[in-house]
Formats: sequence, C-alpha cells, structure tokens
Amino acid sequence: MKTRYGQFNPKRKLLAPAQAQARAAELGRLADHVGYGGNPEHKKNPGDFNLTPPADPRQGKSLCDVAKIFRRDEALKLLQAGLRKGLVSDRMAGGWPKNIWSVTAGGTAMEAQLENPELGTYHGYPMPETDPLSLEVVHRWERTYG
Repeated sequence: MKTRYGQFNPKRKLLAPAQAQARAAELGRLADHVGYGGNPEHKKNPGDFNLTPPADPRQGKSLCDVAKIFRRDEALKLLQAGLRKGLVSDRMAGGWPKNIWSVTAGGTAMEAQLENPELGTYHGYPMPETDPLSLEVVHRWERTYG
C-alpha cells in the first residue's frame, strides 16, 4: 500500500514463517470467521459485492478487476487461504492481523486490509508489481502448503 507520499508503507511485514507455523491453529480459527466487506474504490465492475462505485473514484487505486476477482466468495476464499498459509501481518488489531496476503490463480499478489477489527472484515486489492513486498508474498505463497 502506497502512502500519500508515494512510497510503500514500511510497517507492512509478513509474519515470520516460524511464527506463522506456531500460530497455525489460531490462524485456522480466524479463517473460519473472517469476512470480506469490500471497498468500492477498488471495483470498476462491482459484481456481486453489493457495492456502489464511487461518483468520483480516487486516482491511483488498484482495481480488483485487473486480478479478475468479480465475486465475493472468490475474495473470501483468498482471505481464508492467506490466513491458513500464515501470510499475515506481524501487527494485530482486535485479535485480527492488520493485513492478509494471498495470490490469485493467475499469479497476482493481493493485499487485504482490516476494515473492521470487531467483525474481522477486510477489503483487498492487487499489489503493484513495483511493491517489493509483492515478490515476497508470491514466493511465500508458492512455498507454503495447506
């Protein structure tokens, strides 16, 4: 995620593999309860997300359409898989990771941000290829099974 100054947020870090493995049961439980809320700023085609595209979308927002995610259940499955694979932030809020990462069947790295720590709902978007973290996400996704 780029900050308003154009650089990627340096606070975003994947949980270390050993920590993810140690927390596998907890992350599996979270995967059973996670929700996808969505954000209309990341959708040109709202599909079945029940979102109304904004009247004046912000420039620079990455669109889920590029990653070919048009259904809420697809977005939810990616969130659940990211949790189960341990591709989560090392930072938490309300018992939920601040971020969850995953990779689409087409190889696009995705990032989800916690939008409601009480409900455990997220919204997600494709990561730019220029984001150094996207390469790490793809590499860890390919190495991690489960």
